[in-house]
Amino acid sequence: MVSLNFTDALAVIKPLFFFIIGMVIYTVFVFKFYKFIARKDIFELNLNQYNSAEQGLFKQAISVFFYIIEYILIFPIFVFFWFGILTILLAFLAEGQPLTAILLVSMALIGTVRVAAYYSEDLSRDVAKMLPFALLGVFLINITNFSYIAAFELLSDLPSHWEIIPYYLIFIILLEFILRIITLLAGWIIPNEEPEPEEM
Repeated sequence: MVSLNFTDALAVIKPLFFFIIGMVIYTVFVFKFYKFIARKDIFELNLNQYNSAEQGLFKQAISVFFYIIEYILIFPIFVFFWFGILTILLAFLAEGQPLTAILLVSMALIGTVRVAAYYSEDLSRDVAKMLPFALLGVFLINITNFSYIAAFELLSDLPSHWEIIPYYLIFIILLEFILRIITLLAGWIIPNEEPEPEEM
């Protein structure tokens, strides 16, 4: 007959509890953030609501100014944050990969998600959640080979690669602008047809 006692139960349940907490926090974070990055219109700030200009040309200039604030100042901060998160995740789970490859894959994923968002937000969401959840699966399968020390050693080499990060950020910003312009031109060339009102 199996004998149960509190000390053994605590020794068994304690790591299970922390695993569940960690996985819940990770999955909720990924769930919330991948939906954010996968939207075509990331920002819902609507800074243009503060545009009180009455004249047409001046009002358009103010609108452009607010648009630049969103996508020149705020968008790079957002991209850099998500880029940092992906880089850290890959550093911990992509065993044996050089840091340059990790940085490349992290920014390539962000670029792919942004391009996909302009084609289909459903596709963009699938791409955005693919890598984080795949990394979770890799971690669970290779948990015995997981090394914090190797990951921190890899990340400690990050300052020597700072020179390539601005190029990545500039490229992603330009890519977003190009996608916006293409979408705008496509809307002018192929306007959405409004359904004709039904006859009474």
